[in-house]
Amino acid sequence: MHKPYRDPIVTALPDVKVPEPRISKFFVFIARYLSRIYLRAFFGPAKIVYQGDIILLGAFARALKGESRCIVAFRHPNGADPQLLAWSFFYRLKGLAAKYKTRFHIKPHAVFIYGYEVIRWGGALARVFLPNIGAMPIHHSKLDTKGMDRIYKAITDGPYPVALAPEGQVSYTTDSVPRLEDGVIRIGFQAAQRIAKKNEAAPAGRAAPAVEILPVSFHFRYSSRGRKAMEKLLAKTEKVCGISHNGTGKNSVFERIGACRNYILEINEKRYSIKNGTELPFEERLDAVVNAALETAERMLGLESEGDYFTRLYRVRHICWDRIYLPGIPSLKHITPLERSVKDISAGEAWHIARHQELADFGWYFRRPLPDEETAFHNLIEYVQNLWDFANRTMGGAFSGRVNIFPRKVIIRAGNVINLSERLARYREDRKAASAECVSDLEKAYLECVEETNKAEQSGARPDEFRIG
Repeated sequence: MHKPYRDPIVTALPDVKVPEPRISKFFVFIARYLSRIYLRAFFGPAKIVYQGDIILLGAFARALKGESRCIVAFRHPNGADPQLLAWSFFYRLKGLAAKYKTRFHIKPHAVFIYGYEVIRWGGALARVFLPNIGAMPIHHSKLDTKGMDRIYKAITDGPYPVALAPEGQVSYTTDSVPRLEDGVIRIGFQAAQRIAKKNEAAPAGRAAPAVEILPVSFHFRYSSRGRKAMEKLLAKTEKVCGISHNGTGKNSVFERIGACRNYILEINEKRYSIKNGTELPFEERLDAVVNAALETAERMLGLESEGDYFTRLYRVRHICWDRIYLPGIPSLKHITPLERSVKDISAGEAWHIARHQELADFGWYFRRPLPDEETAFHNLIEYVQNLWDFANRTMGGAFSGRVNIFPRKVIIRAGNVINLSERLARYREDRKAASAECVSDLEKAYLECVEETNKAEQSGARPDEFRIG
């Protein structure tokens, strides 16, 4: 008998409450060891490589000494990037400091920013650990004065760097930068202004700490075992598509990928009654699907399609989670059975509406050409992972259903620091232009990281490596 790909939520749940963020030495100590176990499960016995380590070390040393305020702006191509970065801060920075004969004034740590929805789907461990290691929640889809005040205080008062993803969410690709939000730049400039104003009242001659943006990117590389895992995942995708492959190698891997991609797209076109001709480019046809998916979710929620694409996407996501985890309702024990039933129905409807939002979310990032013989091996594996996710979202799945092929090597590269305090005069003159210039510079820094990483890998350079586990 056919079973739904995921069991739907059919019961409304009480609101999830977490304590105010704080840094507990006990929980930081525990997190150091749990992160090792978690990442080994997520990445396998991976090698971790730093590139641009002097830049990273210098930014942390200045921040922990109080000479600057550091915002770690990390790329977010994969689900476990924040955990991987936190683990590397726990375990690697002290080794780098010893290597370059640098002394930290306090133990290295970073305070991460996360979306409020994470504590809803992240489970009990996330709800316990995130607030107790200083991580701070923020709303994507509504004004969050309290959350913003926390972030500003963490930046201006220190002592730890603040880490967040300018992409706003997982972007599913490492060698390109699909989009950047300007939030990290706006936050940085506002913090720089607050520090400058505060410093005006300080004793003469005392320099204000500069607000620095530290770009950090992630890159994944694979061994021959990665090829076997890729073949297995592609075969799994073919199976759910009903596409037969006898394993004799008659069809190339690129033809097999293309056949699966076309089938999944056609299923979605039928689902949303889209009558595109097959002669249109894949990207145009996919655009029609993701727009129809988001419009369907909005229509089912009774929303107008107002704002840019991601504003609309975040709004739908927020409303759906609020119908499943009821805000301001700590318990459902004291409501009538009739009211409870109505809330359960609303939660079930929200879960199904969110299936359209999940497809729209992923599909926006999947508008990429098919791989071919010239495609780098790591990009081929990434495409197959995303192809499976295209099928996964079509079947009602979410990020939790994504299949990651264990990389044999994870590269963490730091890009050149962007000093926002030095640009404060420009910001005061024209905020919009100054912010746009910094976003452009941040994107350039990420693309330079991609280029330099690929060059280093092709040249066979051997930077320091260390392992998870």
